[in-house]
Amino acid sequence: MNRIKEVLKEKGISQTWLAKKMDKSYPTINEYARNKRQPSLEDLYKIAEILDVEINELLEKRNK
Repeated sequence: MNRIKEVLKEKGISQTWLAKKMDKSYPTINEYARNKRQPSLEDLYKIAEILDVEINELLEKRNK
């Protein structure tokens, strides 16, 4: 499971924007965000770099 959707929301960034930055389709990013499909390790690193977060922030669940 990943936290891409949560991190995007925390940063006020849209999935459409991330899709353009990643040169991926919106449906692909949406599947990542909804945990219907998991990004490759390479894509996770790219997402972390684009969002300016550590990769573990995209992977670990946070206690609320």
